[in-house]
Amino acid sequence: MSRVQLAVYAAIGVCLLLLGIRAVEGAGAEGAGESGVRLSAQPVGGAGSAGGAPASGDVVVHVAGEVAEPGVFRLPAGSRVTDAVAKAGGVTGAGDPDAINLAARLADGQQIVVPGRVTGGAAAAAEDGPISLGSADQADLETIDGIGPVTAADIIEFRDEHGGISSIEELDEVPGIGPATIDALSERLQP
Repeated sequence: MSRVQLAVYAAIGVCLLLLGIRAVEGAGAEGAGESGVRLSAQPVGGAGSAGGAPASGDVVVHVAGEVAEPGVFRLPAGSRVTDAVAKAGGVTGAGDPDAINLAARLADGQQIVVPGRVTGGAAAAAEDGPISLGSADQADLETIDGIGPVTAADIIEFRDEHGGISSIEELDEVPGIGPATIDALSERLQP
């Protein structure tokens, strides 16, 4: 390559770099412009999202099930499940907010599933469905293969001491439950 070609390529590279910087600055100014919408109030992810790690002090959670607007949301650290459900438009009429622990602290990457209400003949079908660790009593937990009376009591004690359980993986800290048991239980349990 000649020196002239190198100079032309260098000039093109500098121009592209300057255009890129200008585009990034312009996008930042638009995001903070007239709309007044804060990032924490908007769903994150999906097409066109950077999808990176949350900003310092934020958690990103997925709210699904019986909520008005399911999606992925960014909330301040220390937020509770009730805050995430509110960001998703609240529980629908068919939802059962008492089936989950609304007071549990959110963890980054957590999924919150608001189940539907169980009525009449649906009660038998619910026995095979996931059990919420946030509201399950000892009898509920004992219906799951691999959890006996002692382990069920240990799970409830752990939940009460830690202000809830935000993910199935936290059960690894309960005596008698290891990774293999967690894998087996993940189909029957939800946080």
